[in-house]
Amino acid sequence: VQLVESGGGSVQPGGSLRLSCTASRYIDCMGWFRQAPGKEREGVAAIDRHGRTTYSDSVKGRFTISQDNGKKTLYLQMSSLKPEDSAMYYCAANYACTIATMSRPEGFTYWGQGTQVTVSS
Repeated sequence: VQLVESGGGSVQPGGSLRLSCTASRYIDCMGWFRQAPGKEREGVAAIDRHGRTTYSDSVKGRFTISQDNGKKTLYLQMSSLKPEDSAMYYCAANYACTIATMSRPEGFTYWGQGTQVTVSS
């Protein structure tokens, strides 16, 4: 499964961005992770084939994960962005997941190349 992200860029604090990730085939579980320099990769949001979603506490209420009807394109709508949201954002996918695994990098097999998000005034 190949994953291709797009939509990153630079934005001022309080601004919005939408990330997209297109998969080469349908896959049950998809998610977004991010990694800032010197920090571990962390889960941002994920969605499974039932439509169940998980969010990290740091983005709840500001970010929304969704998929297109064919479930091959994943989106992350990011609003009220903060400087601490700056990171490389990665799309990830796996053929199976649980609520427990959806927030962990080790729960995903396939990864995109990443797209940079920078929030700065």
